[in-house]
Amino acid sequence: MSADKEKPRKSTKTTSSKEKSTSGEKRVKKSSATSKDDANAKTHKLALKGSSKIVSEFFEYSIHSILFQRGVYPAEDFSPVKKYGLTMMVSADDQVQAYIKKIMTQLRKWMQGAKINKLVIVVTSRETGEHVERWQFDIDIFGKTKPAPAAKPSPSPSASTPAAAAADDDQTENNNEDENDEASKQQRPRDPSPPKEKTEAEIQSEIQSLFRQITASVTFLPMLDGNCTFNVLVYADADSDVPVEWGDSDAKEIEGGEKVQLRSFSTSQHKVDTVVSYRMAD
Repeated sequence: MSADKEKPRKSTKTTSSKEKSTSGEKRVKKSSATSKDDANAKTHKLALKGSSKIVSEFFEYSIHSILFQRGVYPAEDFSPVKKYGLTMMVSADDQVQAYIKKIMTQLRKWMQGAKINKLVIVVTSRETGEHVERWQFDIDIFGKTKPAPAAKPSPSPSASTPAAAAADDDQTENNNEDENDEASKQQRPRDPSPPKEKTEAEIQSEIQSLFRQITASVTFLPMLDGNCTFNVLVYADADSDVPVEWGDSDAKEIEGGEKVQLRSFSTSQHKVDTVVSYRMAD
């Protein structure tokens, strides 16, 4: 109304109507753009959440599969389930299940918050204390500016199962805080743009191929002698919220070991690369 008072009386009704119409169009366009941005942000959030669920689920079955295939626990302690179009072996031991579930609960939170860049499963000889195998899963989040590789490997929380023995306090050590603070200020380049949208069937096919490789790894990996334990390390960003039961750890690398690059898989938001390192038999 105040705009009409400022206009000369000779302004025609048609002109006034046109000006109001133009103003109205601008408001509609602005509202439309805002609505579109909100929709895109919501779609991205949903896509990241869905992708995180796929990757987290893959890690859960990977832990079970590696424990079975590498004989960390007796074969009779596992039960078959159908997943990814394959017959997957999952531990039926209550303590092992509870231990893995506790790991996955925290892992899913970090995944959805885009705070994790690496997950490692380390198999250690209980007799010698040597690390004999190291399964490393590198996680890239498309479009994310990744912090410098100063994120600490966080060992899984201790548990009463033999497989959790590697998480005891006497086998963990703190990293240099000053080095971490300095490195965290640096930034690594952004990851490449995400690939074209994949169907659920395409993603499942890639995961299926990777699990087939894990199963076939028994043909080239040395036989594990004696009882072994396993430990899960998670490389989280420096600003991640870390539960008190998780502590700092060394990387548990295998000195002088062999490395084999396995297949990778990707979603619209993540890419996972797999490398297995192992100690050659004497």
